[in-house]
Amino acid sequence: MSCRASESQLEFHFPKVMIHNHARLKRREFIKRSAGLAGGVLAATQIQALAQTQAEAAVRSGGAVVIDPKPLFDISPHLYMQFMEPLGVTDSSVEAAWDYNRDDWRKDFVETTADLAPGLMRFGGLFSRYYKWREGIGPPAKRPWMRNYVWGGKETNRVGTHEFVDFCKRVNSEPLYCVNFLSDGEKRYATTKEGNRTGDAGEAADWVSYANDPDHAERRGHGHAAPYNIKFWQLGNETSYGNQCFKKDEAIAATIEFAKAMRERDKSLKLIGWGDNNWAGDLVDRAGEHIDYVAIHMMNQQPIRKETVLRGFKYQSAPEQAWAELMEMTGQRVEKKLLELVESLARRNSKMPVAITEGHLSLAPQNACPILTEWLTGVYHARALNLYQRHGDRVKIATTADFNGNRWTSNALIHQVPSGVSYLLPAGAVARLFQRHNGKEAVAVKSSPSSLDIAAARTSDKIFLHVGNIDFSSAAEATFTVAGMSVTGGRVWEISPENPRQEISPLNPDVFKPVERPFPAGETIKWRFPARSVSVVELTCKTG
Repeated sequence: MSCRASESQLEFHFPKVMIHNHARLKRREFIKRSAGLAGGVLAATQIQALAQTQAEAAVRSGGAVVIDPKPLFDISPHLYMQFMEPLGVTDSSVEAAWDYNRDDWRKDFVETTADLAPGLMRFGGLFSRYYKWREGIGPPAKRPWMRNYVWGGKETNRVGTHEFVDFCKRVNSEPLYCVNFLSDGEKRYATTKEGNRTGDAGEAADWVSYANDPDHAERRGHGHAAPYNIKFWQLGNETSYGNQCFKKDEAIAATIEFAKAMRERDKSLKLIGWGDNNWAGDLVDRAGEHIDYVAIHMMNQQPIRKETVLRGFKYQSAPEQAWAELMEMTGQRVEKKLLELVESLARRNSKMPVAITEGHLSLAPQNACPILTEWLTGVYHARALNLYQRHGDRVKIATTADFNGNRWTSNALIHQVPSGVSYLLPAGAVARLFQRHNGKEAVAVKSSPSSLDIAAARTSDKIFLHVGNIDFSSAAEATFTVAGMSVTGGRVWEISPENPRQEISPLNPDVFKPVERPFPAGETIKWRFPARSVSVVELTCKTG
């Protein structure tokens, strides 16, 4: 977002303070109260004067960041969701995260994920089309291996319902499961060599009972007396992609059937229905009373230009062109799709929240382009997250990457294998920064320098700005002003590698760790955002 501030935009008006004298007060009490009130008036006047000074300084600077502190809507804690899926021989994501020597999750994985603080953790994806949840419960030694039809190889089922929920608890995240939604209509999974791998509504409902019924005998018999209380469940994953899956009417009918069966077991569930590829309007019209969110995937984040350098290693000889291509993709590949969805729901007079349960840069070679390990992609991910937050009145669940693995660079987190460190790629580093430093309520940025992409939030007297400098070569000077409030101080967390092609690996796993800096002292609050940087600004304010 970017627009210049004018003088008229920054003429803030402050309420006059009125003092009422009560004749019946005793003289001593009257003097005491009057003195306190006078002090309050003086303090309020000083705050108002400082606020006006800061507003005028921002106008003169030519780089005003003007914030309207009026709360717009609550910001969802699930805008930084992560997504775990067993990927077989393609990327040993889940298997690589399990320490078979300790028979537990890898410590480095748990610690790095807890630092990432995702808030919501999804399990499933295409894998859900042939996943049988009963194969992942009970004694691990008795769990059967299963074939991973999409991603190749086999899965041990060592990570099942208990292990996934336990992981979520350790990293302070809520679990979200994709159910086997009749294999999303793919009939081939009903007749595999290994048997029928589809799952119906009854199977999904039984999973809800196993997870959430406090007295469920089978779960208790497996040594887990307390219910898992899994509230979030997704019905359908990429169901509208390709010709082998359900047609729209079939998918909506199945959504209603699954939702009814699952809610009979637990009425408190939060259910996510599939609405991508222009299905959302009919989904909310016909199944809206049965679901709580409509899901899409932000896929096809691919280059716009035919002669692109965002392919393989081409970008390495033209990093500035790669940067320019990435910056132009945000609007065409992400914002356009989101706005089309929002408009389609508005036409149906629906206020249904949106869940973006998958989405990442899709660069060749598939999910393994090396640019995603370099800071060249940092601001791209910041812009996507800012977009979701600015539309947070509608977007309540979102992600900008796959989660974990040891080969795909579209992940947020990479494992060194067979052991070692887990570290955050640029997508994960930016998500971590924004998640850890954010407000509870969205506020508006009325004006900012054209090179700064900003999303703003507020908690009490603190304003938080998520800032990406989209300029490849130049820093941006910004002077801050908050309508009706004086800014008394603040600090900045910044990721700003000097080299735009700075890479991360097991050799430098902390290279994208943000640096915290205080604001310089002074009445005017300003900051210089380095080229290609991603920052969080925290402003401490007072109201007159």
